[in-house]
Amino acid sequence: MSRNCLALSFALALVASFSYGLLQSAHAEPGDADLREYFQAETTALTNQPIASVTSLEEWKIKRPGYHDLLKEMLGLQPWPEKTDLQVTTTGTLEKEGVVVEKIHFQSRPGLYVTGNLYRPAEAKGRLPAVLYVCGHGRVVEDGVSLGNKTYYQHHGAWFARHGFVCLMIDTLQLGEIQGLHHGTHNLDMWWWINRGYTPAGVEAWNCVRAIDLLQARDDVDGEKIGVTGRSGGGAYSWYIAALDDRIKAAVPVAGITDLQNHIVDDCINGHCDCMFWVNTPRFDFSLLPSLIAPRALMIANTDSDPIFPLDGVTRTFFAARNIYNLYGAEKNLGYCIVSGGHADTQPLRVPAFHWLSNHLKGSSPLIEDAATPLFERSELKVFAELPADQINTKIQETFVPVAAPAEAPASEAAWKSQAAELRKTLLEKSFGGWPTTDAAPKLTKVASGKLGETTIMTYDLETQPGVTLPLIVIDNGGDSTTLQLADQSMWSALEELTSAVKTGEAPQSDAAKQLLALPGRQVILVQRGVGPTQWSQDQKLDRHIRRRFLQLGQTVDGMRVWDARCAIQACKQLAPGKLTISADGVDAAVAVYATIFEPGVDRIVATHLPADHRQGPIFLNVRRFMNVPEAVALAAETAAIEVDAESAPAVAYAQAVSKQLKWPAKQVTLQK
Repeated sequence: MSRNCLALSFALALVASFSYGLLQSAHAEPGDADLREYFQAETTALTNQPIASVTSLEEWKIKRPGYHDLLKEMLGLQPWPEKTDLQVTTTGTLEKEGVVVEKIHFQSRPGLYVTGNLYRPAEAKGRLPAVLYVCGHGRVVEDGVSLGNKTYYQHHGAWFARHGFVCLMIDTLQLGEIQGLHHGTHNLDMWWWINRGYTPAGVEAWNCVRAIDLLQARDDVDGEKIGVTGRSGGGAYSWYIAALDDRIKAAVPVAGITDLQNHIVDDCINGHCDCMFWVNTPRFDFSLLPSLIAPRALMIANTDSDPIFPLDGVTRTFFAARNIYNLYGAEKNLGYCIVSGGHADTQPLRVPAFHWLSNHLKGSSPLIEDAATPLFERSELKVFAELPADQINTKIQETFVPVAAPAEAPASEAAWKSQAAELRKTLLEKSFGGWPTTDAAPKLTKVASGKLGETTIMTYDLETQPGVTLPLIVIDNGGDSTTLQLADQSMWSALEELTSAVKTGEAPQSDAAKQLLALPGRQVILVQRGVGPTQWSQDQKLDRHIRRRFLQLGQTVDGMRVWDARCAIQACKQLAPGKLTISADGVDAAVAVYATIFEPGVDRIVATHLPADHRQGPIFLNVRRFMNVPEAVALAAETAAIEVDAESAPAVAYAQAVSKQLKWPAKQVTLQK
């Protein structure tokens, strides 16, 4: 327990996981139980990674720099951005009861404005320790004008100033005076953020980095004695900046972290917006963050009944971090404070934080006899009289993480081979790292077989990974050709009608079922993950949160569908060796293209409405940082001829240029007439 706060015994840390139970509600969908088992298995595999196996300080010191670089990448900060002129501007000052407030703004990047209030003692000598206070989700709007969440938390800044600190309180992106976005995947369906490897947590972390630059440049701040604290969202940003920037010497994140078990299995992710999360490409648990802070001073503070940061997950995170602190022999630098209550900014949580930062930044912690109370009217603390016309805060998601420029056709076969190999390697590392690590053939089990007239219909179960079994349905009208299709929910309805007709002997009635039945040759149809028997929810809100769970497991639904399509290609080769065509439409066509990149057994792709840009899908982690759909088409076209409709011409233009340059067969990339 914390050496500053003994409010609860560790026995309470063993309580069962808090769960909203949304996936187990009376409105659960057909695939929900299997999905919950899947999330539990995937989460268990990642629990306390990557630090679980670290056994010595020497080993940790060797690995830590690599983990630190990965953290930058997960926040969209790799390569490390240029530190441009902060353009620090003071728009006014206030003074009351011995506290001076400077109303300031600075630009963490050109046009990316950060508004803040800097609190300092009115009378002070020499350089003072400083605290960066990062604000949680305290929305303050008066008469339709945002005053910034710095005004909501002003009592913290006033307390620090009254006790000999400089305290810089900065607004967050969404709740500042210039209101940007935190909710891209949470409720705005901006899934393309994932393709870019973008998270607003990266913006918040970068703003904190530059805020430290600002503090260190001040004559009244001791640049070697800087701490950070904040609660809720501010607690999360406290974790990120303390792990990211060694200039932070003491940290008190309050109600800002828990582990994957709570987020993924216990449904806590539903209560959090995107600013809380990294892009989990390397598939890490959140215990990495406090471990990267070691051996610097860190207190983890929380309440015992916080529904979005449950006690059991916070406790597990503390114990994981303590293992690393123990390696350093720095147990005294790690504190744990639990008080009773829910998710709220309370005095019992503030006092231990004040003690901790005073002790580790000033070397003493005198008795705290006064409460943290606000001094000013919120409107007084507003920085801008008029918002700047050159601000990019409201559209920073478009530029914060650079995207790859369109590729140029290679000059030679050797250049192409090198480019193609690098793209495949990067895809596996940065977009598809959540795929199973197995070379075993997918398990294919025959379930049923029957005939409708002269057509044979067979149903198989295809296990693409443990816990994921998908229907594979074969409609065989004879002949040597095999075509693989990827079924969406509308096609599944027709397939259900066909399989039911086989049992009853009655002819199908719908046009869709009749059309499937009449297709020539052998049609093999994969019912994709999240479709038909594995469909998890038709509720839009719940569906979003399910998809967000995949993200924190280092996966996406579309990325795992590419894996499933790969397994289906292998299954086709088991069922009917020979030439194989994949036929797909829209985003599924792009899924088929990516599957073909890694399964050279495909001879031909027939694609309609193929998107030319990942902004329209499919959604893969980080993919736009190094390529786009046209490059994927070229990779697939190296081994499989591709035929598209006229609407898809932009998606295949690059492949056509490569084909011409390298003198591939004339029909390797063609447009349907």
